[in-house]
Amino acid sequence: MGHALCVCSRGTVIIDNKRYLFIQKLGEGGFSYVDLVEGLHDGHFYALKRILCHEQQDREEAQREADRHRLFNHPNILRLVAYCLRERGAKHEAWLLLPFFKRGTLWNEIERLKDKGNFLTEDQILWLLLGICRGLEAIHAKGYAHRDLKPTNILLGDEGQPVLMDLGSMNQACINVEGSRQALTLQDWAAQRCTISYRAPELFSVQSHCVIDERTDVWSLGCVLYAMMFGEGPYDMVFQKGDSVALAVQNQLSIPQSPRHSSALRQLLASMMTVDPHQRPHIPLLLSQLEALQPPAPGQHTTQI
Repeated sequence: MGHALCVCSRGTVIIDNKRYLFIQKLGEGGFSYVDLVEGLHDGHFYALKRILCHEQQDREEAQREADRHRLFNHPNILRLVAYCLRERGAKHEAWLLLPFFKRGTLWNEIERLKDKGNFLTEDQILWLLLGICRGLEAIHAKGYAHRDLKPTNILLGDEGQPVLMDLGSMNQACINVEGSRQALTLQDWAAQRCTISYRAPELFSVQSHCVIDERTDVWSLGCVLYAMMFGEGPYDMVFQKGDSVALAVQNQLSIPQSPRHSSALRQLLASMMTVDPHQRPHIPLLLSQLEALQPPAPGQHTTQI
């Protein structure tokens, strides 16, 4: 683990014996901040995620998030550059140094297009979906599930390739629920860690005796696909209106007709949005279907964004 400390020059920090200059704030959440910093040793930009740790449990969770990043060396999963824990009086901050993606997130791209009255083309959607699925395949192969997949948690690289980020909600893929207490604990955890409008139906009302598996990610992937197709998630407006998302997700999704989309893409979406998790496909099957749907010459500029 690296050691972090402030040095004399204002706005500069040292992580793993390398100096980084603070450039600007990028964003903040409930207990975390993200800053843009420049590595003075290489001139590259990085995103420094600082997590406020009030208790030992917070420090352990931050350490787990860093450990999860280190599990992967995959082009569609965000890599961890460095990690350290810094004392701030009686409290601590966990620092995760991550690559900076100047193009932002998939949601930024969806909104940018929507502002111009445009949408992603089907070829672009298929190319993005393939990369997202490959990232999920790698996570599931290690025995984990992402649990909070959504357009704001998918970064876009310089060539437009999707990169999965925010592994803080990632946990074991297969959870055997045995009893009402465990079911309620999991349900409460999901309410805190899984974004409501992208949360799978089985996580809203966890049964006392059931198995929750990685196909919660497939439901979320379906919501992401819907957002790429129509410019918003299928349950975004339900949530914004104050209606019950928990109730809405129990009914089979009605997919709007659009000349922009093939029947194959619509069928792919419908399969992901199957309410019964046991009837939902696993990622390897989706990957094989997606590879068959890819344009004849993948990698050309027409498929990238």
